[in-house]
Amino acid sequence: MTVPARRKPPVIADVARVAGVSVPTVSRVLTGSTPVSDAKRAQVMAAIETLGYRPNAAARALVSGRQSMISVLAGNTMRYGYAATLQGVEEAARAAGYLVVITVVESDDPVVVDAAVSLVLGQAVAGAVVLEFDAAALAASRALPSSVPVVTVSSATPGERTRPHAELDDRSAAGEAVDYLLGLGHRTVHHVAIPSTGPEVGRTIGWREALVAAGRPVPEPLAAGWEPSSGYDAGALLAQDPEVTAVLAGNDQLAIGLMRAFADAGRAVPGEVSVVGFDDEPFAAMWSPPLTTVAQDFVGLGRRAFGMLSDLMRTGMSTARSTAVPELVLRGSAAPPPTPLD
Repeated sequence: MTVPARRKPPVIADVARVAGVSVPTVSRVLTGSTPVSDAKRAQVMAAIETLGYRPNAAARALVSGRQSMISVLAGNTMRYGYAATLQGVEEAARAAGYLVVITVVESDDPVVVDAAVSLVLGQAVAGAVVLEFDAAALAASRALPSSVPVVTVSSATPGERTRPHAELDDRSAAGEAVDYLLGLGHRTVHHVAIPSTGPEVGRTIGWREALVAAGRPVPEPLAAGWEPSSGYDAGALLAQDPEVTAVLAGNDQLAIGLMRAFADAGRAVPGEVSVVGFDDEPFAAMWSPPLTTVAQDFVGLGRRAFGMLSDLMRTGMSTARSTAVPELVLRGSAAPPPTPLD
């Protein structure tokens, strides 16, 4: 079987040849930078239609002087929060006429970070959004020069920021989740924490603050990864302690692992142990029992970040910080403890 050779896509020189005009004339028609007679414009547009020519965005940027690409730097693109935030950035950027290029920063090793930043700076980018959800992206953010318009994205972390920042206030949302569990009658709430770019993530800080404010015991949090298997390991430990009746998981995948571990240990959820997750991934409502969790609008976070970047690129100024508070979604994985607090 012979596979036919692929026809090369038409380029601007092909349009000029078919239209019977010069390449600069085609460029002027495409960019609108200089007036062109109606007759020549009609010739060029007819040639474009005949050839099925689609102007290359990078070429337009070179011709017009307008950079048309936005770079997004992230340590991962597969986890729910990362992917949904990327979706929001891409949708907003595309609506504004920008292309989005993604650079994955695989670790916070200086050599890896330098290579990623060099790749970004080697392209005609108008600005960048950095998803500071992990140490790798945080290191890349710090390595980007101040000459590049940059907006950073993360959960609510303490400290001053030198760049415009969009965030989800998981710190406040975690406090709300803890207050809800205490209100059901639980004596305290244990916590399985996701990895942090600093001492602690916002949701861990909020969990602790809520327990302290309520005058309740503060158990030692269990450090975990991102995956359900890590939640299962933490759940297997917690299941051995009959005093554990409520757990706030750092994300929904950890919560799923926790619930499986409790089930394997013969401890019913929510009859004996209540579990609350974080993020509201699409599967959360479909689990058994349906997962009570904190819904975070990651797509909206990405859109807000691009809006801030757009302002920064256009005017040189942007809102310093944009914050949204996630929402606690009540389902079936949390209930009063078997023996309510007196």
